[in-house]
Amino acid sequence: MRTAVYVDGYNLYYGCLQGTPWKWLNVHALIQGILQSESPSSRIVALRYFTSPVIARLARRGQTSVEAQNAYLKALRTTGTDIVFGRHQLEAGMAPRRMAGRPPSRDESVEIWHLTEKETDVRLALTLYRDAERLRAEQIVLVSGDSDMIPALQAVREDFDLTIGLILPRRAKTRRATPALLSGLADWTRSHIEDAELAASQFPAKVPTLRTPAIRPDYW
Repeated sequence: MRTAVYVDGYNLYYGCLQGTPWKWLNVHALIQGILQSESPSSRIVALRYFTSPVIARLARRGQTSVEAQNAYLKALRTTGTDIVFGRHQLEAGMAPRRMAGRPPSRDESVEIWHLTEKETDVRLALTLYRDAERLRAEQIVLVSGDSDMIPALQAVREDFDLTIGLILPRRAKTRRATPALLSGLADWTRSHIEDAELAASQFPAKVPTLRTPAIRPDYW
């Protein structure tokens, strides 16, 4: 079954990878392994990874964080993964002040800087819908738990005769309910990703490329 895969990199990182030793993740290998159990006839014909470039002045490790992301994306590309970029935007805003023993109130607000990811969800939705027609895939698999993807899946469900798979990017120990509206649009849903699957799907520390190798950052 010809399968196109769409990975929300933000969801995957914060759902499965933050604070773990598995950030050097071979996403293609991970998804292929999951498909072997959930949809054994699947053959990945496209894998698209959606993310936004790190902004050095806002990153915890500055330029080092930018270099780490670049190395990782270089490693992903060796597996045929297509990288699709959104962007980050920093905006001024207001938020309730945290007060011990008191609920948040707009009457006690402070000025903040709010960093948001822009365009990623829209690009994912548009790409998923366009590919449903252009790639002649028989199955699409979404790796995201974001309810913003519901309209895109609804449109694909209505307009194309495709199998839809959903992989929720969260670890088994995360006690969160499966988003019913999102999973209700899928023919099959994987509710979590096992730690053993993440550990088994790591790139080697040095990934060969046509030029210089992609090297895993020391602090990862």
